[in-house]
Amino acid sequence: MRRSPLPSPRERAATVILVHGLWTPATVFALHDHWLRRDGYRVLRFGYASVRATLTENAQQLSRFIATTDAAEIHLVGHSLGGLIILDVLRQTPDARLRRALLLGTPCLGSDCARRLAALPGMPVLLGRSIMQWLSRSAGAPCSPPPNIEVGVLAGTRSLGLGRVLRGLPRPNDGVVTLAETQLPGAADFLALPVAHSQMLASRRCAAQIASFLHTGRFQHAQPA
Repeated sequence: MRRSPLPSPRERAATVILVHGLWTPATVFALHDHWLRRDGYRVLRFGYASVRATLTENAQQLSRFIATTDAAEIHLVGHSLGGLIILDVLRQTPDARLRRALLLGTPCLGSDCARRLAALPGMPVLLGRSIMQWLSRSAGAPCSPPPNIEVGVLAGTRSLGLGRVLRGLPRPNDGVVTLAETQLPGAADFLALPVAHSQMLASRRCAAQIASFLHTGRFQHAQPA
């Protein structure tokens, strides 16, 4: 895989805001936080109530967090549910400082896994208000991102996790989200990697692609032989 040369830390003054997913704290992004800082970015981690608050409430909270961030240029990186919150923010909150957004394992076009879990007794409470609100929307599909913001989508194809418990989850999948569900109309670039849903949070391979997209607006795709 060829990588374009990354700019020096002096050239990179952007702030990156990391948004975690369901049932996890902001600390799950510790490794990517470290790697991005090493690449010269200023990094902030946004924490929110992934179960108790609705998707709308969390998007509003993130919008306020962005508004109070002292930065000339801001990138957003979200894992799973965090990506859905970012998409809500991009749709509702115009901010000229927002440049690029990166979604990791985000079910942009709905989630067979979440719908099946929500049908089980007691699971809607465990899934939380954000997921249930999202599922109640039309097909769970967000609008396309605004044209002035480049959105990249990283998906996984290693089926580990709930995908082995919930039989019949369409393949390929990352153990939670299917490859087809990660497709986002209007995305600037898309790349699938052989990683599982949670592995994205600790994958150096993902880190390299995050760095590439934040710098260039494109992933580093394998070159043909």
